[in-house]
Amino acid sequence: MDKMNIVIVDDNATNLMIIEKIIRRAGYRKIVLKSSARELYDYLQLDAAEPEEVPVDLILMDLMMPEIDGMEACRTILANERFHGLPIIFVTAMGDSYKMAEAMDAGALDYVMKPINKVELLARMRSVLRLKHEKDLRKERERRLQYELDLAKQVQLSMLSGPLQEENVAISAVYKPTFELAGDLYAWYQISPTRYGVILLDVMGHGISSSLVCMYIYSVLKDTITGLCDPEAVIRELNRRMNQLQMPDSLSLINYYFTAIYFVLDTEAQTIEYVNAGHPAGVAIVDDEVKQLTAGSCALGFFEEIDVSKGVIEYRDGARILLYTDGLSEWLEDEHGDEMERLVSRLGDSLDAADNAEGLLERLELSTEQLNAPKDDICLVMISAGDLV
Repeated sequence: MDKMNIVIVDDNATNLMIIEKIIRRAGYRKIVLKSSARELYDYLQLDAAEPEEVPVDLILMDLMMPEIDGMEACRTILANERFHGLPIIFVTAMGDSYKMAEAMDAGALDYVMKPINKVELLARMRSVLRLKHEKDLRKERERRLQYELDLAKQVQLSMLSGPLQEENVAISAVYKPTFELAGDLYAWYQISPTRYGVILLDVMGHGISSSLVCMYIYSVLKDTITGLCDPEAVIRELNRRMNQLQMPDSLSLINYYFTAIYFVLDTEAQTIEYVNAGHPAGVAIVDDEVKQLTAGSCALGFFEEIDVSKGVIEYRDGARILLYTDGLSEWLEDEHGDEMERLVSRLGDSLDAADNAEGLLERLELSTEQLNAPKDDICLVMISAGDLV
């Protein structure tokens, strides 16, 4: 109790002395006395441009005071962000129930009637101080959780591959998560001087759980892609890894899974070998012909053994490939009906070397609300090869 900072506010010096004596005998040592709301404002530095931190755990305040009454002071203090939630107990001789109800609506947590009963006063003080202690603990836990979420977000963003611009290939992406942590992941790796492995995946759900699954998949992604290379082999290996996460049915009600498109672009052979594992069909424009990346398998993580078929696309002059997650496809279906038609139309609007995923997203004309607060994670990956680079 000696660590609690309590402020008593009353325009009557006798009342100040009585209340101070009661609570000091109860073991409270850090007590500040103020004779008006104005003095209280000055003590709390409510009007200061750069106020210092003022430790206050509880205010005991008279309701009827000259110039500024307790009700107005209560509203003013609690409206300040620094003191939002600060417990205030009114100490008053007023017995009007309507007035007391109004005082409680102003934000006070409790009230004590005059003449003061010390047992009642101390009991009500202990009650609101316990509540404040619990709130402070919750705020501290939330602060630590937010710090950890921010750190996890930085880690997750660091996993995403940066833009690639080389002589025969350009890769760019844009990412709009619904939450701080999301379940989308894209990556690309140079397998050989002329071959590039590119993947986009979408883990079920949102938030921490899907983010952790993403990080788990990322931990094996580079070695899997650069070591196995072939799309069929990579997808089978990722499915095996995903099944390692699954718990026995008796221990878990959730089976985690993800959809993905993985392809190998060979700029020398001018081929695109791909597998679509239950993902929205990617779009490829090759030599002015539109193709959908549909060949593949089911989503990964459902079954220990899966059938996988590889698709192969050849190009002569150039190729442009667009991969995206269902956050974009669902929005396009809701707004425009035919997602593929709109994607192909916008993809072909500008085929110069300066075009990228961010530019395509702008041409899709999503609303500001959809971009800033999407219903699902939105991710676009654009790859250009050959004459389109």
